[in-house]
This record gives sequence, structure tokens and C-alpha cells, in this order.
Amino acid sequence: MCGIFGFVNYLTPRTRREILECLIKGLQRMEYRGYDSAGVAFDADINGKEIAIIKKTGKVKVLEDEIMNMGNGQLDFDVEFKTHIGIAHTRWATHGVPNAVNSHPQRSGPKNEFVVVHNGIITNYKDVKQFLIQKGFEFESDTDTEVIAKLIKHIHENHPDLSFREISEQAIQQLEGAFALCMKSVHFPGECIATRRGSPLVVGIKSKTRLATDHIPVLYSKDHRPCNRGSNIVLSRDRTESTTEFCPLGENREVEYFFASDASAIIEHTNRVIFLEDDDVAAVTDGRLTIHRMVRNLDDSSAREIITLKMEIQQIMKGNYSSFMQKEIFEQPESVINTMRGRVHFDPDMIILGGIKDYIPEIKRCRRLLLIGCGTSYHSAIATRQVLEELTELPVMIDLASDFLDRSTPIFRDDVCFFISQSGETADTLLALRYCKQRGSLIVGITNTVGSSICRESHCGVHINAGPEIGVASTKAYTSQMISLVMFALVMCEDRISIQPRRSEIIQGLRQLPDLIKEVLKLDDKVHALAQELYQHKSLLVMGRGFNFATCLEGALKIKELTYMHSEGILAGELKHGPLALVDKAMPVIMVCTRDNVYTKCMNAIQQVTAREGRPVIVCERGDTEIQKLSSKYLEVPHTVDCLQGILTVIPMQLLSYQDRKSVV
Repeated sequence: MCGIFGFVNYLTPRTRREILECLIKGLQRMEYRGYDSAGVAFDADINGKEIAIIKKTGKVKVLEDEIMNMGNGQLDFDVEFKTHIGIAHTRWATHGVPNAVNSHPQRSGPKNEFVVVHNGIITNYKDVKQFLIQKGFEFESDTDTEVIAKLIKHIHENHPDLSFREISEQAIQQLEGAFALCMKSVHFPGECIATRRGSPLVVGIKSKTRLATDHIPVLYSKDHRPCNRGSNIVLSRDRTESTTEFCPLGENREVEYFFASDASAIIEHTNRVIFLEDDDVAAVTDGRLTIHRMVRNLDDSSAREIITLKMEIQQIMKGNYSSFMQKEIFEQPESVINTMRGRVHFDPDMIILGGIKDYIPEIKRCRRLLLIGCGTSYHSAIATRQVLEELTELPVMIDLASDFLDRSTPIFRDDVCFFISQSGETADTLLALRYCKQRGSLIVGITNTVGSSICRESHCGVHINAGPEIGVASTKAYTSQMISLVMFALVMCEDRISIQPRRSEIIQGLRQLPDLIKEVLKLDDKVHALAQELYQHKSLLVMGRGFNFATCLEGALKIKELTYMHSEGILAGELKHGPLALVDKAMPVIMVCTRDNVYTKCMNAIQQVTAREGRPVIVCERGDTEIQKLSSKYLEVPHTVDCLQGILTVIPMQLLSYQDRKSVV
């Protein structure tokens, strides 16, 4: 996924070197998002009447080296700008091959009059492109983004009296799809426009003086007045000349703004941020920030809150680890504690989920529970479906968000829909949420990101508190999502006498979980040796059933994501219905088998594999010599309560995918 970073300094003197270093550092903070090229756009002259663009294929380091090499006469790094706007981008190719021309920023023409960085996909770009070609525009790239820059130029040429914000709004209204945009122009020096629809965008604010307010009123383009239905905004009389704009208090109006796809790119500069909502248009003009919307909806908030992030810079640093993924795997003993902190009480056995406690009576009366997510979040739903059915005695449906939308699934007012997403911005999950909300169902969000779209648009929810997850492949968020859903199930059955022994068993299992995870992480060296053998193969099968089926799906996904090896998670009960034909002595097979209610059935599956000359690597419980005799190699994990065993068995799979990746590299 692409990454956007923008930096505006107003009356805050910065040299070109400092500005470019800030832009590059912002991109480096988002390298985890995956990308194939990078670029920056900045003022070529001190008045902002010319824009320079530098783009390179490859890592941000390649772009940085190119910029530094231009210091030998091409660029004056020491020139100082009191006011400047720079935008930068890392691109994950969707339209057009990875090369410098297709990289962002994209421009309106050879003179760089309007430049745009974009995260998302414009679904109607072909229609817009054809319209612009008929108007005489020539295109140099294969991207969908270039149409945005050229469309803005077309509107400006036909309506030169409109402001930059108004031009941008006119262009945005013609676009379909998901996008986050950040734009600048030679025609409007000192101005920056940012907007989003379906893709995340956050604004950071840094000021030497205290901020005038914790809220910024929302303006509506038709009447240019803030909506203040029941607003609790406290406005200072001497805050600005207009109560609908933001700038620092006092005579010292120095301020810096940061725009980014992720707060992790901003946190080293400021912890004061605004999470833009869909169709917000943020405009910075002469150091003043305004937020506009083109259409007024009944449930619109009247203001955007300036939030203080609790994230620390150390949390987004790798420390002594070689990668963010490795760091996040080894953080899981702490992340599961953070997920349970203040919620799980062991003496007496009690669970308190403050985010949903007022809705529990309504949830208990519901028709069914629907758990909806994508990728790893979907797997956490599979992992907990069985315990949810057991403890709530409600039908539990699970769905991939994309397929859920394709089917136009019937949703009823007495349904309770859980939307699971680490970022809280997953596009398909967010669209599914709105689909269900329109039909009157209760929306419960399970996210890791405060202020995210799913967090804001849910009626209630659980914040998993796993901490920032920088690695592309989700690890600690998966285990925290599982625990959050298990805690919900425990809350739902707290008044059922017959189920108290089972409930107490699970709560005590949660108590021991952090120490058990530490024991599993000691397998790292053994997993590394196994990875040395597996990485040369082209395919891998991962099998299991019951509570461990989700482990197989998640393990296979991680291996695909990181090593580009074909890997398939298979339900062991389905072996005879096709997958067994793939098994022979050359096919690597990993089987997950723990002593739960499907242990005997898993043993039968292992015997079927060995009968085909398969040589399974088995993830089993410590001391299970019976099953170890059937394996070529085995990885032992401690025993815990069955519904939590998947947390322990998935960690060796996370380690294996990471070690396999190292072997490939």
C-alpha cells in the first residue's frame, strides 16, 4: 500500500536540507507499508513559484542518495524557507509498472503547475482520462493518479477565480473509488490541500505556543458556515480572526503541519493529531488550517478533535531487533498483557469491557453474531468462533469483508456485527460496516488504532491495545484480537451458573498465557534450523482442525506474505476430499495437533499423510511422545486451555515465516 507524507512549515525557518530530510524520514517511517518506488516534490525557488520533483525506483535510500548527489551544484541545500510545502510518497504499483515516470508525485504537465500524491485506486480514471484527452491533455504515465493533477489544472483553467480548495473539491467530486490525496501548486504558493475517502490520512500539528482549541469546526462548502448542532466547542475570542480556522494563540504564529498515511510517520515531530474522516478536505493557507466538507449528513460530527497520541517514539523503533516483524513477534508476552490490562480480574474471576458494557443486554437479545474481517483479522474470527458459539449460545457467522459485500448479504436490525481490523481503515471492512449500519444492525469495532474510521463509526467496541504494529505481516495484533474476542465471550456468559467452571478455566488460562508465550519464543533457534530446510521448496501444506485450523490458515498466509512461497492452510478433516493427492515424500507438510477434543481425528490425518510417504513436521504439546513418533521433526509448545492453544501454536508459524524470509533474502 502506498504511503503519503507532507510537511508544511509556516513562519518557521527551515533550510532545504532540513525540509528534504524531514520528507525522507517520513517516508522511511512508512517503509513497512511495502513499496517499489518513491518521490518528493518541493519548492524550487524561495517564492514557491516553481516546483521540483525527484522520483526514483527502488528503496527510499536510493531516492535519498539521488537527492544528496544533487547537492553538488544542482540544489542549494542551505537556502532557507520561512514558509514551504513539501510532499512525498512511497508507491506500491497498481496502475503501470514500477518506474520513475509512474512514481508519485504525479504532475499536471511539464511545468509542474499542480502536483499530487495519492494512496488508493481511482475506479473511474479511464473515463476521466478519456475526457481530458478530448480536451487536449497528453498523459506521460500509466497511473490513475495523473488524471487527478490534470483534472485540477483543467478546472483551474476554466475557473481561474476559484481558490485552490474549491478547485480541489470540484475535482474530487468527479472521482470514484478510494483515495487519500495531498496536493500543492505553483499557482497557490504557501497552500496545501489534503483529503481522503476510504484511505487513511492524519494531520499533525506542531506549535511553539499552546493550541487555541482542541476542536476544529467543520465548514460546509455551500454556506461556508460551521455546523454546531449541540457542539461543545469552546472558542477563544482572540484565537484567530475567524472562529472557523485554526492557528496558534498569541503573536507568535509559527506552526508546522504534517500529513501522513500513518501516525507513526508523525509521532517524532508531534503527538497532536487530527484523524480526517471520509470526504473531509483539509486546507492550509497562510498557516491557518480549515476543514471542509462538500455535503452535510445528518450524523456528521460538527468538529474534528485534536487528539494527543500516547504512542512513544521508542515503540516505532526496531531497537536491537533486525526487523519490525521480529520485534513484534517477541513483544507478544507484553502485548497480550496490555490487551487484558484493566479488563481481566483473576481474583475473583471477572471481565470488564468498558467499551461495550452498556450494550451487553442488547447483544444478548440479538438474532446472531456476524464476525467480518480481511486476512489475519478474518483468521482471528475463525479462531474464536467455536468458543463464541459455546459461551454465548448464539449462531456465529464469519465472513470475508470483500465476499460479504459481493453477495449483498441480508442483514437485520437484531443482528450484531463485529468488524475486525488492526488499522481500523481496511477498505472492504469499512464498506461492509457501512452496509450493515445502514440496515440498522448494532456495530462493534475490534481495532488497534484509536481514532480510526472503524473506531469512530462503530456503536461500541474493544480497543485491543497491542501497540503500534509496523511490520506488514500482522503478528501481535492477531493474538490480541483473539484475546479480545475470547474476553467478549466470557462477558456474555458471566451470569450462567452451569458454565462457570469452564469460564473460570479460560480466565486462569489467560493468567498463564504471557509466561507460556515466553516459553514458545525459546523455539526460535529450532525454528531457524527448520527454515533452512524448508525455504528451498516451492510449496508447503499446513494442516490442522478444531481450534488450530485458524493457526493453519494464518501460518500459510504469513509464509505467502513473507517468502512468496505457495502455502496452503488445509482443514485436516478434508484430506480425503482432494488435498491428500498432493502429499508425497517431496511435499513439505506441517501439522498442528494438540490434545483437545479433535486429537484422535488429527492423529488419523497424520497417519494418512505418513501412509503417502509424507514426512510431517508436527507442532504438538510438550511431552506428547505418541505423536512425535509419527513426525520427521516436531516443535513442542506448552499446554493450555483448548480455546487459547491457537495463540501458542501460531507463534512457531510466525517465527517460521520470519526465518524463511531471512533464508530467502
